Amino acid sequence: MQTPVQTLLTILAVTLGTMLTRFLPFLLFPNSQKTPKFIRYLGRVLPYAVMGMLVVYCLRSVTLTAAPFGLPEAIAIGCVAVLQIWRKNTLLSIGAGTALYMLLVQFVFI
Repeated sequence: MQTPVQTLLTILAVTLGTMLTRFLPFLLFPNSQKTPKFIRYLGRVLPYAVMGMLVVYCLRSVTLTAAPFGLPEAIAIGCVAVLQIWRKNTLLSIGAGTALYMLLVQFVFI
């Protein structure tokens, strides 16, 4: 259990850290200056790198040698891919893929 002073200091530290990470980019890269080339490059490539890492992280425990052989995951990934290509709506794609996966593992591949 934290004392009230420790709790207040924790809240202040988290608040300061959050504010620093939110405001620092605006201080480092004001609108009056052109954004450095490297930062623009990171803005283009990091979203794809993060999505790739998330896919690998989500599929890390899939066993292809035992039932259901990764079938629910493959079906859900296919659903996400088809919806993304068809509708180009990330929220719809991820939401529908997640819902389909949960339905498959709860009711079909028990």
